[in-house]
Amino acid sequence: MKLFITGTDTGVGKTYVTSRLVRSLRAKGHDCVGMKPLSCGGLEDANALIAACDGLLTLAEVNPVRLAPFCAPIIAAKIEGRAIDLDLIRRTYARLAAEHESIIVEGAGGWLVPLTRDFFIADLAVELGLPVAVVAANRLGAINHTLLTVESIKARGLTCAGIFLNQARKPTEDDEIAIQTNRAVLEETAGVPVLGVVSHGQAELALP
Repeated sequence: MKLFITGTDTGVGKTYVTSRLVRSLRAKGHDCVGMKPLSCGGLEDANALIAACDGLLTLAEVNPVRLAPFCAPIIAAKIEGRAIDLDLIRRTYARLAAEHESIIVEGAGGWLVPLTRDFFIADLAVELGLPVAVVAANRLGAINHTLLTVESIKARGLTCAGIFLNQARKPTEDDEIAIQTNRAVLEETAGVPVLGVVSHGQAELALP
């Protein structure tokens, strides 16, 4: 399996879903690794993916481009006074994809986060040519954000493999109705399957 994980926004639980998919596939005997081509801020996400693949990969392999400022990549790169090394990302992915049976690639932020003025996370996904799964925070507002993301994935000629609804935070009373109904509405309107509904703190996750 090769899959690209994107989100409707930052903080929706892409790493949480990605790392648990990697763990689930490895537990079933698959040679699966995770990759986060670019990160901004800390290394928590990259370290979670290293742990998920049982330390099989180094930090440089999992996360080849690291920017310290916690902000959009295009701004973080300007603050650090350097260009994002897209060729390094391409080379690292190509090697990992050739060496391992399965690879799950996690994007940065949302689908249209810019890496440069004219190159977005979406463009990286197009280059890699992978099916895309969308992680959305299962709360009020998820439907609009998810449908827009799915529509944009399809418009770029990629296959949208489906949607993960993730409770990235403890649910509030305001989210209660949305949590109960988001899945059904998306299954009726998105034109792609809901691959899973992840409860807050859920440890196990696998593709259907």
